[in-house]
Amino acid sequence: MSMTSFMSGSAQTAEQPFPKVRIYGVPFSKMSMRQTVEYLTRAIESRKPHQVVTANPIMVMAALDDPAYLRMMQGADLIVPDGTGVVWAANYVGQPVAERVPGYDLIHELMKTGGPKGWKVFLLGASPEVIAAAADRIRTLYPDVQLVGVRDGYFKDAQDEEVIAQIRAAGPDILLVGRAASNQEPWIAKYKEKLGVPVMMGVGGSFDVLSGKLKRAPILFQKLRLEWFYRLLQEPWRYKRMLELPKFAVKVMRDKDNVTK
Repeated sequence: MSMTSFMSGSAQTAEQPFPKVRIYGVPFSKMSMRQTVEYLTRAIESRKPHQVVTANPIMVMAALDDPAYLRMMQGADLIVPDGTGVVWAANYVGQPVAERVPGYDLIHELMKTGGPKGWKVFLLGASPEVIAAAADRIRTLYPDVQLVGVRDGYFKDAQDEEVIAQIRAAGPDILLVGRAASNQEPWIAKYKEKLGVPVMMGVGGSFDVLSGKLKRAPILFQKLRLEWFYRLLQEPWRYKRMLELPKFAVKVMRDKDNVTK
């Protein structure tokens, strides 16, 4: 399906196909931010559960190492190119995406769209202090958005059913989950049908930025595609994970003809 035909299809439903590029088996959306928000708006209107993954090269490398993680990614309804490395790789192999769709920015775009529509939002993840501060920030910026639930991410597997029941009782349109990278997406995938939320999205460290615990990279760093470096300056303990970024770039250059197969 071409990008042009997608953009002109005003009567599209969330279930209809959209342009994708497969990078090592991970199907990334080629949609722009605007098209992504339109797609998710239709998803909410459909009332059917959709899992959204905001993926970066580190997650692609994890999928290469773990077949179960790759299967989970392939089962998601929408994977957006959050990392600049993904945008670069898609362009390098001749299958460019419309633009980078950062998870943090996508949250804000959804809140802007959802306020007038009265969308209900549930925040799950981070520490009690961080998630409370993130919730306060959303209430301040988007007073029309209905925050129907806020819960920290420090719960054990044995409490999953309790957490699911709390979310179902709140009946959100959007569930934002910010937990450890190793279980954030798998947790959503495992309980997708039980949760039954139209849009469920892993948001990584976005709650830390919303709360003010971390600062968003300055515009210059964003334009130079160095947000990862700015975050490393704030959280130097992440250096081991960041080592996956040059490994990913080297692998893409080496495998250029096979990246999308």
